Amino acid sequence: MVTATLSWFEHAARELPWREPGTTPWGVLVSEFMLQQTPVSRVVDPWQQWMSRWPTADDLASEASGSAVAAWGRLGYPRRALRLHGAAVVIAERHSGQVPRDMSALMALPGVGRYTAAAVISFAHGGREAVLDTNVRRVLARIDDGDAFPPNTATAAEWRRAERWLPEDPGRAAQWAAASMELGAIICTTQQPLCEECPVKQHCKWFAAGRPEHQGPPRRRQLWHGTDRQARGVLLDVVRHSSDPVDLEELLSHWPERTQAERALTGLIEDTLLHLDDQQLRL
Repeated sequence: MVTATLSWFEHAARELPWREPGTTPWGVLVSEFMLQQTPVSRVVDPWQQWMSRWPTADDLASEASGSAVAAWGRLGYPRRALRLHGAAVVIAERHSGQVPRDMSALMALPGVGRYTAAAVISFAHGGREAVLDTNVRRVLARIDDGDAFPPNTATAAEWRRAERWLPEDPGRAAQWAAASMELGAIICTTQQPLCEECPVKQHCKWFAAGRPEHQGPPRRRQLWHGTDRQARGVLLDVVRHSSDPVDLEELLSHWPERTQAERALTGLIEDTLLHLDDQQLRL
C-alpha cells in the first residue's frame, strides 16, 4: 500500500509554496504553525507574505511579538503567532538561528508538540518520524479498522500504528508522511470521499464493508458565530487595523454583548495578544 500511495503522490500532490525546492526548515516550521486548524487555501498567501518579511527565524526574533500578531491577519487562533515568535526567539538565541533537527529540541520550542516536531523532521530534514495529523488518522482508521472516523483525540495506539506504517528508509518515510497526509486531504476526505479514485481502495476495510456510517462517539464540531472566539477575533482585528492605540470603551463597543466583550478582552490581555495602558489597547 505504501508503494501505491507514493506512486499516486508523485503526480497528484498539490503545488504548495512550502513544498518548493529550496524551502528552508524555517519555512516549513512557519507553514506547520499556520496550518494548525486552518485550511491550506487560507495559508498560501499569508505564508508567502510572512516569508518575504521574515525569511529567517532571526528576522522575526528581532521584532516585537506584536508585529507577528498584526501580520497573522485572519488565520485564526492568533496565539499561534505569539508562539511562533517565541519559537523564533529560542531558535535565534539557543540554536544559532537554525531550526533543530531532533524531536526533543523541537518540542522544547514554544507551540511545538509531537505532531509539529515530527512534521518538521520529516518535511524539512528528511528524517524518519511518524507524522499523525487528522488526515492520516482518518486514512488509517478506514484502511486498518474499517471505521469512518478515528477517535476525537489521538490515542497512543494510533501513534504506535503510525510508527508501524513507516518505511525503514528515512527518505521513503518522509515521502510516505507527505503522501498519506495528501491522500486524506484530497481523496479520503471527511465528507464525500473519492473512494473510486483512491489508489489503495483494495486495501481499505471501510471501502470493502460498503463505507458504513460512523458508530463511535459524536464527532466534535467547531463553533464560531456568537462565541467568545468570534468576539476575541473582532476585538483583536480592531486594534490590529488601527495605527494608534484604541480606547477601551471604544473597543468594547465593537461587540454587541458587553459581558462577553469584556470576557473576550480579558482573555486577549491575559494571553498578551493585547496590552492595556491607561485605558488604551495596543498589540
